[in-house]
Amino acid sequence: MKTAIERLRENVLPIASAEAPAVDREGRFPTETFVALKAERLLGVMIPSEYGGEGLSLLEVAELCSTLGQACGSSALIYAMHHIKTSSLVFHASGSAWHEEFMKRVARDQLLLGSATTEGGGIGGDLRNSICSVERRGEGANETYHLEKEATVISYGDQCDAILVTARKDGTAPSSDQVLVAAERHQMNLIKTGGWNSFGMRGTCSDGFKLRIDAPAEQIFPVPFAEIAAQSMLAHTHILWSAVWHGIAAEATNRAQALVRAETRRRSAAAGGSTVASPGVGRLAELMTELQAMRGAIVGGIERLERNNQSADQTATIGFLIDMNALKITTSRAVVEILNRAMVICGIHGYRNDTPYSLDRLMRDAHSAPIMINNDRILSNMANLALMNRSGGQLAA
Repeated sequence: MKTAIERLRENVLPIASAEAPAVDREGRFPTETFVALKAERLLGVMIPSEYGGEGLSLLEVAELCSTLGQACGSSALIYAMHHIKTSSLVFHASGSAWHEEFMKRVARDQLLLGSATTEGGGIGGDLRNSICSVERRGEGANETYHLEKEATVISYGDQCDAILVTARKDGTAPSSDQVLVAAERHQMNLIKTGGWNSFGMRGTCSDGFKLRIDAPAEQIFPVPFAEIAAQSMLAHTHILWSAVWHGIAAEATNRAQALVRAETRRRSAAAGGSTVASPGVGRLAELMTELQAMRGAIVGGIERLERNNQSADQTATIGFLIDMNALKITTSRAVVEILNRAMVICGIHGYRNDTPYSLDRLMRDAHSAPIMINNDRILSNMANLALMNRSGGQLAA
């Protein structure tokens, strides 16, 4: 059997690349790409082999997200968000019969997982606070839960097969005392309350919904959401989002490189065969340096997480949280800067929409990065954490 990255490159990327302009133009879900992803069984690759998946490492999943991001930013972001939800199952479902069986179904049936963590009423994108709460009903094997949530955003909510939702553990709990619950399509009632007509990442279809769920109580995750967020979700979110942005930046770099090569060939031919470099060659070297630094930050973040995973307590340390938040700030700024540099190199060819060097869609998708969990909010949180943390300046933390 071919590797996941081989299957993606050979049988998914051509489709994603061909459909990306229409997905962006029409603001529609990249259906064709996800049909191909499911056909290649690429939605369950993170799930351990004992549950029917391929047990890929986070680095391997990040590589898939980055590679897909070169073809279609919307498709890659959806793919990344699916795996962020999958990671909650992989790292926090052990010992729960329902969640372990659900992992098997995700791998077997190639289920697409969505997320409902944002909420109206002033919560917005604050992951660690909820207004809505779980209402338990019944007892024992017949116990169920009821949940109603004003979700200002549920990306690809109309297309996902199941949604993982944050809520207070009960009606008396404070806003930060949360649980994570799973709900399948037939257990949900989704009423659309807002559309998604955005500047970029248009194919994510991040509409608003009023969400109502009635499901067995066994679908509530067995550990508090605070542990899930600290031990896996925060880090996986920032790493896999960063991988998507790296893919966008890499594609912009590729287009800039192609233009510089074409210009160098043209100038050399005009000079009778003598090599005459394009004026953009120096800027291209700078661009490649920025892209390499971005890649290094992502790989370093993954290595930091893997070291900390040796002890569950370590992933909640202040230094680790600062590192993961810093990764998001760094890469979300880098992708915008790389697109700006690429635009200078490509000039009018990058500015126009009718050339092979066009950067229009890539530029717009890149500008989503600083506002996906707004950088100002993250910096504010980091400032509070920094007051409690003493940096020793170590290269290996």
